[in-house]
Amino acid sequence: MAYKKIKVLITDDSLFFRNILKKEIEKDPLIEVVGVAFDPIDAREKIKLLSPDIITLDVEMPKMNGITFLKKLMKDDPKKIVLVSSLNINVFDALDAGAVDFVKKPSMSSENELKNFFYELVSKIKIASLAKLKTNIEYKAVPTLTSSNNILLYKQPQKKVIAIGASTGGTEATLAVLKQLPKEVPAILVTQHMPAGFTKMYADRLNKICKFEVREAVNGDRVVDGLALIAPGDKQMRLAKDSKGYYVKCQEGEKVSGHCPSVDVLFESVANVASENTIGIILTGMGKDGANGLLKMKNEGAYTIGQDQVSCVVYGMPKVAYEIGGVQIQSPVENIANILIKQLNKE
Repeated sequence: MAYKKIKVLITDDSLFFRNILKKEIEKDPLIEVVGVAFDPIDAREKIKLLSPDIITLDVEMPKMNGITFLKKLMKDDPKKIVLVSSLNINVFDALDAGAVDFVKKPSMSSENELKNFFYELVSKIKIASLAKLKTNIEYKAVPTLTSSNNILLYKQPQKKVIAIGASTGGTEATLAVLKQLPKEVPAILVTQHMPAGFTKMYADRLNKICKFEVREAVNGDRVVDGLALIAPGDKQMRLAKDSKGYYVKCQEGEKVSGHCPSVDVLFESVANVASENTIGIILTGMGKDGANGLLKMKNEGAYTIGQDQVSCVVYGMPKVAYEIGGVQIQSPVENIANILIKQLNKE
């Protein structure tokens, strides 16, 4: 059976990097590099000529900034973009503007790092080819339920823990949920598939937008109301409990369900430690990480929510979780915050 190859246009101002990218990703039989571009103006012409399925894009580019180019492209001729960038805060501007995903550029000094980079890039090109264009997914703000419309804000005698897991498309989906929640929110733990370094920048970004504190988790951090902790990009984050209450363990470890951090690791620890005093939310992403963990949470008495197919960039993780019985309610991402608050006020 013949498979249709994924047509890729590489856009980078470095001739060396363009050449090595082309050579390495074309080793995969499902990918065809149809062209290379050295700046956004060149890319624009080649997009018209070659009609690629996926465009790899650097942020720092001559003639036009990569983010500016991305915004113009998504407005005029939307394409699926995988950002290939160094450690740069503009990554999240790019995701917000419509990029499907990103891969951190390697230092080029480590053979193992290069190998991991090309493996990750090929994987994300394949995922992006199955993803929905971001322009088709609008996370519309829904008025958050508050006491002003006869719904009590969260006031629970029993400490609650909200656990959220996401992958491709999850940075914006998680933001769509968190930015609607009130300052009095219960403790939140988030595992988002993301490389080391980027998780701190992501947490800092959320902290500027949300009404409560958001930060990258550090081993031993206490889990308290009004605080959201983001799993570090190179560690597994677990919920734990001692005589003082809940805290997190953030430790190096093997990949679980193909990831470090893994959503399954977080969800299973939450199920084991906090059982029915939890709410689990699984958002957009490829694969099945988090599905088994969410089912375990549900079986231990947690309330579980899954993002619906229409609002997912990639309906993978929530789909598997739903199919195995781990999801109690599916919802468009923009309405999850309201469902969450209703559930908290019901208990």
